[in-house]
Amino acid sequence: MKRLLVIAVVVLSGNVFAQDVTVQLKEALNLEYALKDDQALDKYKSILASDPSNIQSLIRSSELSSAIGARQTDKKAKQDYYERAKDYAEKALAINSNSADANYVRAVVASKLTEVETENKKLAADIKDIKTYADKALSIDPNHGKANYVLGKWNFDMLTFAWAKKAALKILFGGMPEATIENAFKYMEKCKTLEPYFVANFLELAKAYKYDNQPAKAIAVLNQLVKLPTRTPDDVALKTEGKKMLSEMQ
Repeated sequence: MKRLLVIAVVVLSGNVFAQDVTVQLKEALNLEYALKDDQALDKYKSILASDPSNIQSLIRSSELSSAIGARQTDKKAKQDYYERAKDYAEKALAINSNSADANYVRAVVASKLTEVETENKKLAADIKDIKTYADKALSIDPNHGKANYVLGKWNFDMLTFAWAKKAALKILFGGMPEATIENAFKYMEKCKTLEPYFVANFLELAKAYKYDNQPAKAIAVLNQLVKLPTRTPDDVALKTEGKKMLSEMQ
């Protein structure tokens, strides 16, 4: 009888814990919807303190850390956020290497690290990681909208990288990774269909069309961009940049 009572208490405790985590996850998402990224990240970190293998919290913590890091003006603070984002992503991949979301956020942080990395070997490894993890995400889920964006932007970035980054790639890999403007269009156009409110994708797609001397298409994308709702703390600045670009092209 006592044994049954202990089992019942353990099961009940487990159910209460699971319900508590579910509530906290919902609260964290609501904070994201309210554009309170820092508070949302704290909530996910709180969940991880009691449930370190909660993959949803690891994935969201990684993507939020990358986003918050990008807003930092101090390079050291920026890099610290990116390193934490990388750690969260790798922990998520250790739990499930076949998670499209986990591979996506690992690709995102690799992209962010290229902005602050000064060592050529690490820079080249980050550039390679972007494509490796974005490719893996899309092999798992070809309709992962934001992974399509990352791969499209990777193709565009390979064509427009500063000479110093190109030199690093040539030295370490014996040449530039294969990238085309057509692939940039293909992946970002697919993202536009799958993630119709993802402002960053619209802006990069417009820049790619402008780069390829297709002003009509760039203007059409920008006209869509400026009408998009604000869904992340970065959207206001991105839309402002888009409006400026549109006014200069018209």
